[in-house]
Amino acid sequence: MKAHHSTNALPEESKPFWREGVEMPTFSPLDEDIHVDVAIVGGGITGVTAAYLLIREGVSVALLEADRLLCGSTGHTTAKLTAQHNLFYDELISHGGLDKAQRYYESNQRAIDFVQSTATELNVDCEFQFEDAYVFATTAKSAQRIEKEYQAYQKLQIPGDITDTIPLHIPIHNAIRMSHQAQFHPLKFLAALVHEIQEKGARIFEQTVAVDVTYDNAPAIITRTGHRVTARKILACSHYPFYSGQGYYFARMYAERAYVLAAKTKTDYPAGMYICAESPARSLRSARVHGEPVVLITGDGHRTGQGPDTFTHYKNLQAFGEQVFGAMDILYRWSNQDLYTLDKIPYIGEIANVHPNVLVATGYKKWGMSSGIVAAHILRDLALGRDNPYADLYHPGRFYADPSLRKFLMHNGTVTAHLIKGKLQIPAHHPDDLVVGEGSVVTYNGHRAGAYKDEQGTIYLVDTTCTHMGCEVNWNHAERTWDCPCHGSRFTYTGDVVQGPAKKPLERLDE
Repeated sequence: MKAHHSTNALPEESKPFWREGVEMPTFSPLDEDIHVDVAIVGGGITGVTAAYLLIREGVSVALLEADRLLCGSTGHTTAKLTAQHNLFYDELISHGGLDKAQRYYESNQRAIDFVQSTATELNVDCEFQFEDAYVFATTAKSAQRIEKEYQAYQKLQIPGDITDTIPLHIPIHNAIRMSHQAQFHPLKFLAALVHEIQEKGARIFEQTVAVDVTYDNAPAIITRTGHRVTARKILACSHYPFYSGQGYYFARMYAERAYVLAAKTKTDYPAGMYICAESPARSLRSARVHGEPVVLITGDGHRTGQGPDTFTHYKNLQAFGEQVFGAMDILYRWSNQDLYTLDKIPYIGEIANVHPNVLVATGYKKWGMSSGIVAAHILRDLALGRDNPYADLYHPGRFYADPSLRKFLMHNGTVTAHLIKGKLQIPAHHPDDLVVGEGSVVTYNGHRAGAYKDEQGTIYLVDTTCTHMGCEVNWNHAERTWDCPCHGSRFTYTGDVVQGPAKKPLERLDE
């Protein structure tokens, strides 16, 4: 296909558009010790939805968010609300059997129904619309995988079919369609839930960092400022668990970053949501910004802290968009971080067998909208002592010999390799070599350091040793962060923690 050139360059700032035009209240930090029935850490889709479900049961709830509500992974989503998690059902049947695959589909399909019914009940215009979801193959090898996936759909009686055409200018071998899927505006939906839980008396705190859990007469969250939230049940709904409770989640998950462009295109976008079966992924859906139609172009994922200059991934998506749609006006760009479990099924349930009163939800891959809602319902039932038909499927304590053992060894072998590699590198750069806006690993006073020069010419120097387990962080040019290639921790150029598992900032060397 002939490539065209975009009418503008990539936006300077990495920023999603979801929060624009959405009225959200602000909440004060926690400044006292409190006691509630259920304490929730994490103000994203899982935490907010769980709070909404619990408060409707007459349970007293406290919701703690380290930054502002809905500004983390939920605020950086592409908001596909679907049970079609790429090509997964054939694999799931092979490793877990028909029953597990059937319940995985049902649980995610119920998440779609929940958003639709709740939006109707609360009279929320969250741009919810049903769309068919497609996975398309551009190679013969992937086409064979789609044939097998379609056989899995038939075994599970999943509505859909196989086709050799899609309404996009992309040459394909075949594609699989799953019907009755959806897309929506997540912040418009969740802002309405925040309003409901606030009206019903939930206690909400922003700028409140949870750092630990203690066990006396009842479990209690300890915040960075030393305050305590005592509760009968604690729900760890932060993107990465703020507390692992001997669950060793850092060894059972790995982090990937993916990239998003929101662009106006001259070519009209057809109906449907699309993702390719190959890697790196290319994903498409429509959306609206200030009432105007845009296309969300997503993908080019990679392990966090690894790979080439991160701007390369935006440029790759830009080139793909130009091939499909011609010239584009790129309005927004942003990235997000996803956590993968060993068997690609989220961890939802007791954080560890020795801590039954602390529950966790994490590891959603790239499908956090449906998975977050599934998690909220499971956590509600577990917190209330109810049975849930999907709880054992998602239980964090599961461990399957295949693929879990193989993935465990592979993941931790990669971690070890990066740990050693980082320690052996001798940077050739020095802080004085930096130009304005540049970040790099440098040699400073004979040791490895991270340096960034801001627009005013000020140089910020940090120790590049990640405070989680000692791996060496790398510079992320596109987001201006220091990213750890071992477990996905991320830090600002001044060293502050952006994403865990790290809890402590990088050491400043310029102070």
